[in-house]
Amino acid sequence: MEYRVIGKSGINASVIGLGTWVMGGWMWGGAVEKESIDSINTSIENGVNLIDTAPVYGFGISETVVGKAIKDKRDKVILATKCGLVWDQEKGDFFFHSNQDSVTPESSKLKVYRFLGSDSIKAEVERSLKRLDTDYIDLYQTHWQESTTKIEDTMGALLKLKDEGKIRAIGVSNASVDQMKEYGEIDSDQEKYNMFQREIESNGNVQHCVDKNIAILAYSPIAQGLLTGKIDPDREIKDGDVRKGSPLFTKDNILKVNKMLSELKNMAEDYSANIGQLMLAWTLRRKGITHLLCGARNSEQAIENAGGGEIKISETDLALIDNKYTEYFG
Repeated sequence: MEYRVIGKSGINASVIGLGTWVMGGWMWGGAVEKESIDSINTSIENGVNLIDTAPVYGFGISETVVGKAIKDKRDKVILATKCGLVWDQEKGDFFFHSNQDSVTPESSKLKVYRFLGSDSIKAEVERSLKRLDTDYIDLYQTHWQESTTKIEDTMGALLKLKDEGKIRAIGVSNASVDQMKEYGEIDSDQEKYNMFQREIESNGNVQHCVDKNIAILAYSPIAQGLLTGKIDPDREIKDGDVRKGSPLFTKDNILKVNKMLSELKNMAEDYSANIGQLMLAWTLRRKGITHLLCGARNSEQAIENAGGGEIKISETDLALIDNKYTEYFG
């Protein structure tokens, strides 16, 4: 496994990180706690030390599961979580309605707001520390940005937590270049990035992060499983699954993607890898991308993800993959 420092923090984290959204069950059709804990332990055993979670993933469930899994191995883990999505108060920018299973289009019991007020952050970090059963968080990130709080106030609250030793590094997620500039000295930017979703290349995020030595933590690096080549075009995506209704997961697109990926099978075999691992390795070679956050429901998926951090693709093969993408998707 390769390790890279997160920005200027001095924190050395595995290039493959474990994303734990699925472990909260929310928007992923549920989760089995034992399988989640096994996948965390397996990830650690295979060199993954970066674990990323958030309070909203299952409304506390994911953080609690992570806390249980790392209880006796906290010193082996770089623990990242987030703040700024709240459902205990109606402040900030309204984001969405939800129930315990998924986002809902109509009014429901839970109303989630984007809010980064200093008092709210102070309360959030205490709840996260309790759920995670730890006294410090390695990387604390603003989950989404909002319009009602001055960024300087949010950053002031985060810097205070850092001074108190409750967090070690500060990051943002789903942020623009202008917002990152207002934050100032941050260590990471967490953004969606994969072969089919590369907006951060064109909107300036990548270049800004490269220029300022800010790590980019890419979430959804295999496009929610699409880039494994294992998604059946006839698969029924059930209600409550975040992939339902996504243009990436239409039958025609899945067929097209799978056909493209089938032409890369021999290359993957040359690296003793499967297609998903090859795609992870390709993503890690993209400009500015320093770490990948990969979800895993079970130990098998955790092992596969970790393997993606051990592949060194040649420049020739990188070009071949790029050409194959262009051939199919322009």
